[in-house]
Amino acid sequence: MSTPDRQQRLAALRDAIADIERKPALAEARAVVADKTRDFPVLAGGLLQEVFTDDRRNAGALLGFALGQAKTLLTSQRLAIIYLQLADEGQKLGLPYGPGLLSFGLDPDALILVRVANMAELLWATEEAIACRAVAAVVADIGSHSKLLDFTASRRLSMRAANTGGSIFMLRYGVAREASAAHLRWRLMPAHSAGQRHDIHAPGPPRWRAQLERGTIMHQAEWLLGWTENGFATFPARIGNADRVTGLPPVPRAVPAPLAHRLPETA
Repeated sequence: MSTPDRQQRLAALRDAIADIERKPALAEARAVVADKTRDFPVLAGGLLQEVFTDDRRNAGALLGFALGQAKTLLTSQRLAIIYLQLADEGQKLGLPYGPGLLSFGLDPDALILVRVANMAELLWATEEAIACRAVAAVVADIGSHSKLLDFTASRRLSMRAANTGGSIFMLRYGVAREASAAHLRWRLMPAHSAGQRHDIHAPGPPRWRAQLERGTIMHQAEWLLGWTENGFATFPARIGNADRVTGLPPVPRAVPAPLAHRLPETA
């Protein structure tokens, strides 16, 4: 058997084993998803989710997507969301902005920022934090690839999340996809915004396309999302480039344009 075939079979076997190990813990999540058919689903806790984007410029959208879900997991018993980041990545990716979080309905006091020195500490802190019953979710911002974050590490995190009831969101960057035991794998892409209410030619609030690349509790699907203080706003998803703004046809020749003093001027 060739090496690529062996690796593919091993990855498929790992996925099958991981699905068997966590099936009992996903019963509640499946029930929640079944109740949602059109809007973005409100998922129960106990999940490991990977959220990818191709470009680091979309780091803010990744964080917003994760916190938008994590906010729904906050209860009177689970009071905190842990945000983990490598210390040297803070200058590249930035940090959550308190007033901005407040404008989208998330109390900044519920967010605990933790900065660690290396990936080994980040994975250890993630596993320990999600074990705390007062934590609703852990958001781990992973700016670069690490050999430590392999299938075995993701399976440990997946099982720990399923056992404790808190969710883990792994924020990832780039187009590479390693084998993992995540319950859901998302790809987040920017989409064209709607027009402004008072100026149809001006850009409106940002929108993002959330594509489910892999899931054990949902089939592959896609949503067009916006952010509001009450959670995600879901818009009808258009296919391909149908949501692009159609530009005006090119001007075939120079035409006069009136200036403020009513004198003609070539445009």
